[in-house]
Amino acid sequence: GGGFCRYSVDERWVIPHFEKMLYDNGLLMGLYCFAWQSNQNPLFARVVEQTATWLMREMQSPEGGYSSSLDADSEHEEGKFYVWQRDEIRQLLSDDEYTLIAAYYGLNQPANFENHSWNLRVCMPPSDLIKELDLNARQATERLLSAQKKLFAAREQRVRPGRDEKILSAWNGLMIAGMAKAAKVFNRPDWLHSAQQAMDFVRSTLWCDGKLLATYKDGKAHLNAYLDDHAFLLNALLELMQVEFRDADLAFATQLADALLERFEDAEAGGFFFTSHDHEVLIQRNKIGQDNATPSGNGIAAQALLRLTLVTGETKYAAAAERCLQLFFPTMLQSASYHSSLCTALAEVLQPPVLLVLRGNESETDAWQQALHKHYLPNVITISLSNELADLPESLNKPIGEKITAWLCMGTKCLPPIHDLED
Repeated sequence: GGGFCRYSVDERWVIPHFEKMLYDNGLLMGLYCFAWQSNQNPLFARVVEQTATWLMREMQSPEGGYSSSLDADSEHEEGKFYVWQRDEIRQLLSDDEYTLIAAYYGLNQPANFENHSWNLRVCMPPSDLIKELDLNARQATERLLSAQKKLFAAREQRVRPGRDEKILSAWNGLMIAGMAKAAKVFNRPDWLHSAQQAMDFVRSTLWCDGKLLATYKDGKAHLNAYLDDHAFLLNALLELMQVEFRDADLAFATQLADALLERFEDAEAGGFFFTSHDHEVLIQRNKIGQDNATPSGNGIAAQALLRLTLVTGETKYAAAAERCLQLFFPTMLQSASYHSSLCTALAEVLQPPVLLVLRGNESETDAWQQALHKHYLPNVITISLSNELADLPESLNKPIGEKITAWLCMGTKCLPPIHDLED
């Protein structure tokens, strides 16, 4: 069915805790996109497709936003929706399909879930499976896909795990960013549309009177948003703009960035508080630099502000990011591995990303984007602009020519215009 469960409950990574969290899947989507770009392994592409399909099928609300999580339990039993009885599978499949599935998923081994059920996991690599059953690759693939389709259809008839219907700004930011990366890398307009729907919901429902709210459920948006909400959504907007540039996304990005500086930054010492200046008074206002189950809000804020400076030319964002890094640098020196997000931001200060602006008719720019996005270029921000767009910031406001043109810029310096894709 796709999607990642939350964690493993045994030392061999055989049995998961079956809860599925939005933030895990958002972060993993982006990671598998990078992995595929780096070596084109079809396994990574399949993981991305399965996760995106699961997300749109099970997690996207009719209003557009992404729900928070799926429970581990159904009918008061953990994992009941996901685990199988061997005889149940045998009855659903043909003899040939069952023989293959039994070896592939370990049904020919003792029950691995509480001594009475099977959590299906790959126990034999496809290459070994082909030799074991004396099949060719096409036969094995056809039988596997046919069996999986039958099992999925049967599982869909079960009582489903509960879904946490809360739509959280921060977690939506992580998932939108992952879906935007996937849409970009694999050229999937349907995934882009899903991510844009979620962002449009956040903008229309959780951005109220110039302030961001943290959560929405049952028609009600409330609670002051936190640093992570602003930072993760700002990062997601920058990812969306690299797939399809929309004026509304750039405008929302600058609103969120301005809110970060005005309402969260420590103007004296640098860095960003977790709560805003107008939040209810707490015993302590923390500034969190360490990554946990989700990345550090300070780390993602610094990364996003640096990249927004490239896109807009507004240097106040980069200055705030550098003040943040100066504050946390002594801690990063002591324990760099706990501060990966901040280390990534530091790397981008030391070796700034480049901005690649494409401008031309839509069919040409689309073709160039598809070619570029097959490559792992983590330090290149690509913005594709149609000739019809106007009122752009100076860094993006490139002249319109008779044919597609690319500008590769670092800071305020750009290479001469490029008209050939290979160049």
